[in-house]
Amino acid sequence: MNSLFLSGSLLLLAAADPSDSITIEGAQLTLIEHAELSARESGVLSEIIVSEGKTIEADAPLAILDDQDAKLLKARAETEVEIARTHAENDLRIRFAKKSLDVARAELKRSLDSFNRFPNSVSQTELDRLKLLADKAELDVGLADIEVAQAKLTLKLKQHDLDRATLQLDRRTIKAPFPGIVVQWKRQRGEWVDAATPVARFIRLNRLRAEGFLASKQATGSLVGREVTFVVDGKKHQGKLNFVHPEIDPANQQVRLWAEIQNDDLSLRPGQIGTLEISNTEPSR
Repeated sequence: MNSLFLSGSLLLLAAADPSDSITIEGAQLTLIEHAELSARESGVLSEIIVSEGKTIEADAPLAILDDQDAKLLKARAETEVEIARTHAENDLRIRFAKKSLDVARAELKRSLDSFNRFPNSVSQTELDRLKLLADKAELDVGLADIEVAQAKLTLKLKQHDLDRATLQLDRRTIKAPFPGIVVQWKRQRGEWVDAATPVARFIRLNRLRAEGFLASKQATGSLVGREVTFVVDGKKHQGKLNFVHPEIDPANQQVRLWAEIQNDDLSLRPGQIGTLEISNTEPSR
């Protein structure tokens, strides 16, 4: 028989009255979230921050690979960003070019005024020279604008380099993908670790799955979302039914289902067997 539908002790004890809640004896707790954590880069495991059995939050650092080179590359990228920002924010070149243009235009205007009043006071050659200087000053303003625009683009490129260096440094740290516990370190400090090689086994205990089997006649779609109570050792733990398997075991006409059980006090453990009580109240739509 398919192991998915092996019931064994996971048998349904349902009341005859269909309005009563459904009770499943022998429901077993399993993990919802668990992971074999790997390093994203190759290197020497230089520090193990979290010991086995300690509960930590998501994104908390667990271990660090040797990151001296990555830190130096990030520091260099930060310096280059500062240099690029200095160039991008420096408008002295534009201000000087605009002042030069104002002076060149004023000198040309004075010469033209003088030429119009006294034709022999300024030669045509001098007027041409002044006109050329004014045109050049105007082009210098445009060139200064282009240089500042290029400096700003360079700043963006350097910022991308810094972001990449920061990411490379971050990849040297192994972090918790969700709140949980390290249950086994598979590598020790000082060992070489290849990228994608499992380093630690990590599990989450504050959310567990209670799995059981139910007669297919009672496994209607309206069950999903109902409140459930998982009872073990006389204690009740609340949760919600999340899944009813769409396939029916032809041998015993049962379906597998599971509910998510809250375990905030971490009193429950995967592998425990208890009673799963499914509320007779359908979830609100």
